[in-house]
Amino acid sequence: MAASKMVMASLTAFRPLTCAASTSTSYPGRLAPYPPDLIKWVRREGGFVHEAVKIAQDSSFGLGLVAIEEIPKGSELIVLPEHVPLRFGSLESEGGDGGLDSVLVNLARHVPEELWAMKLGLKLLQERAKTGSFWWPYISSLPETFNIPIFFPGEDIKNLQYAPLLYQVNKRCRFLLDFEQEVKRALENLKPNDHPFGGQAVDASSLGWAMSAVSSRAFRLYGKKLSGEINNDVPMMLPLIDMCNHSFKPNAIILQDQDDRDVKMLVKVVTETGIKQNDCLVLNYGCLNNDLFLLDYGFVIPSNPYDCIELKYDGALLDAASMAAGVSSPNFSVPSPWQKEILCQLKLDGEAPLLKVCLGGSELVEGRLLAALRVVLASDMETVQKLDLDKLKSISVEAPLGIANELAAFRTVIALCVIALGHFPTKIMEDESLLQKGVSDSTQLAIQFRIEKKSVIIDVMRDLTRRVKLLASKETATSQG
Repeated sequence: MAASKMVMASLTAFRPLTCAASTSTSYPGRLAPYPPDLIKWVRREGGFVHEAVKIAQDSSFGLGLVAIEEIPKGSELIVLPEHVPLRFGSLESEGGDGGLDSVLVNLARHVPEELWAMKLGLKLLQERAKTGSFWWPYISSLPETFNIPIFFPGEDIKNLQYAPLLYQVNKRCRFLLDFEQEVKRALENLKPNDHPFGGQAVDASSLGWAMSAVSSRAFRLYGKKLSGEINNDVPMMLPLIDMCNHSFKPNAIILQDQDDRDVKMLVKVVTETGIKQNDCLVLNYGCLNNDLFLLDYGFVIPSNPYDCIELKYDGALLDAASMAAGVSSPNFSVPSPWQKEILCQLKLDGEAPLLKVCLGGSELVEGRLLAALRVVLASDMETVQKLDLDKLKSISVEAPLGIANELAAFRTVIALCVIALGHFPTKIMEDESLLQKGVSDSTQLAIQFRIEKKSVIIDVMRDLTRRVKLLASKETATSQG
């Protein structure tokens, strides 16, 4: 954790590339105190914005898009022409070489695919630094700072209390510090006219701002490569559209369509349901767990149906959990050859295994883990080998290897949950008490996150306990019959 604190100390001192200070603003916390009217800009550039759509502050979502009157289902809300979205190598309205810069292209090659947001972030920083940028009306309305874990104080990194997320946060921080040095090497000795950021210094903080701006607002849509070929996974920032907030029950969706007059790609937002007056416009950002929502967007979804906890498939841990659950002589550490063969099929053994398994979410118990438990806790090889692997992975297939086997598997998972809860140094009641005392925004987010993780574990335990009781009663009825 000492390394984490050192990394965070570098990132939390945010130093914007360019920022005008003001004590009174129309958009609090934005790059410019009085940014140009984004709706007027989109319309001026040939886009369409429904007359009932306005930018407004909402108590639940913050700054976003709101309907000032009822809008029927199927209505177009926003239409952006092809040149308005910001891509890595976007075509500006006045034409040109797509805004590509050889220095940026070379730097982008050092960005791993999982951190794709940094690649587009380089283009965003270039446009932010450029005097008279075509996208300044959009960029000026972006947040000045982002409340996501890479900018948390070191203490609030620890407050997350969840190892998989701590790993991801530290990984991103290390990348930004390393990439800062890469950028400095690329920029040294450049002539002023060749400098992609107008001669301004770029450090881990400004890189972190750019990556956060993209990860929290960009969409991956259809787009054209420079060759003209259609690419179905192009990250792009969509001015105004990205002010729609998130909901798993959205009232609007993003569509792409070609302009009938030519072959340019239009990006549209269309109502999926009727929208009432004063309703916020909301899109579904994706069926994501709270790790990704917090890492990329800076918020946590209460009772998120897609949230889960990560565990490592570990034979010794599973043996300990099984014994704690009352299973005699489990052999997860030393499976039989026929069991090992099935574990290899499940990618839980053999060469290059995928040992990360999940509890919670839509599956309750990840199918690979459930199948492994059922198989290793079984003794009858012939019965197991007759069954289809998909049946062994499905929790909806009740007791495929018998009630006793199912009870042992479920009780082992419950014991795993108890062990996982024990890794959190605080209980939910303590967390809720801390929130009531009043804490900083980052501390609040960290506590809310760990509450949700513990809630996932407790919900899994409750569901499996209910299943155990039902199975036990069936076993009793069978034995008595």
